[in-house]
Amino acid sequence: MLKIAPQALEQLLAGKHLAMVSGTNGKTTTTHFLAAAVRAGLDPGGTRVVHNADGANLHGGITAALSDNRSATWAIIETDERVVADMIRLGHPEVLVLLNFSRDQLDRHHEIKALGRSWRNALEAAGERGPVVVANADEPLVVWAAQTAREVVWVDTATTWTQDASLCPQCGALLLHDQPDETGGQGGGWRCSGCELAQPAASYRVVDGRIVDPDGKSFDPELQVPGAFNISNAACAMAAAAQLGVPSATAIAGMRTVTAPAGRFATTRFGDTTARLLLAKNPAGWAEALPLAQSDVVVLAIDSAAADGRDVSWLWDVEYEQLAGRTVVATGPRAQDLAVRLAYAEVACRCVPDLAEALDGHPEPVDVIATYTPFQRLRKMGGV
Repeated sequence: MLKIAPQALEQLLAGKHLAMVSGTNGKTTTTHFLAAAVRAGLDPGGTRVVHNADGANLHGGITAALSDNRSATWAIIETDERVVADMIRLGHPEVLVLLNFSRDQLDRHHEIKALGRSWRNALEAAGERGPVVVANADEPLVVWAAQTAREVVWVDTATTWTQDASLCPQCGALLLHDQPDETGGQGGGWRCSGCELAQPAASYRVVDGRIVDPDGKSFDPELQVPGAFNISNAACAMAAAAQLGVPSATAIAGMRTVTAPAGRFATTRFGDTTARLLLAKNPAGWAEALPLAQSDVVVLAIDSAAADGRDVSWLWDVEYEQLAGRTVVATGPRAQDLAVRLAYAEVACRCVPDLAEALDGHPEPVDVIATYTPFQRLRKMGGV
């Protein structure tokens, strides 16, 4: 379509109330949360919202999704980190959710500060026509990128991953991270040791697994998808929904209907084997996914296609040591690389490169953690 009509994306965006979600991890689920919230609050008939639900988040995928419902009023769009600047310029979004930054697909994205700079520059260029930004206050690079936005709604997501936030994006000095209070789990945060950049006060907060909105109302998310990180994603979606006119209670009710966004956390069958599918693409994602794998047998699927990132050296930044004592099956085209990493972690594994063979013959349910390309193959194999 874009070859025939290069202006198609801009034309399809015209006249729509656009909300975008971007970040390294969690953007697909957060976009599903936001779309469900908007449907619950603004589109009870289910015809006025268009959403790239399968996670196709580059120019072509966004264009294809928009063309499915040209008369939609609301466009809730997951956006690849490198496409954010173009979408701000072409679509003039009302709301932009910025979740996080982590090393991912370094052969394509390069250093994450370059992406942060592109967001910052795009927001500055948009000026007063730019979006209200819903930004993760726990992420220094997100905070720096959002500084040029005309308005920012900060969300304290209670993020614990700090390995991609060692240096200040503003001045290059060391960042200082304060630990939360041991008794109540509150407090904590980050600040720069060399300049004024610091964690801003947040309007929305995740506290003890609950979401607190600006009115001080506390909500138990009761989501159908697991993980503390998804509560953080829901907090960002709630803040974005409020900017679109959806009350917090209505938004959270809508988000509770989300079950397996684009196959994530879906349980399906592979022959006689029952398996739950978890997606993890980088060290930050694996840090969240590994604790969710509770089965006695855990299948880990690795590839290095373009969508995964060609370089798999990130395997050495993942704490696979926590799988010691479990039965682990390494599969996928880069199974041998994973097997070497597991050997150094003193985790015994079977190396079975073929996905179908690796999933065959498990009498008890198994958890499968996969990078992007094998995850998509598993979705097709399992019909999810």
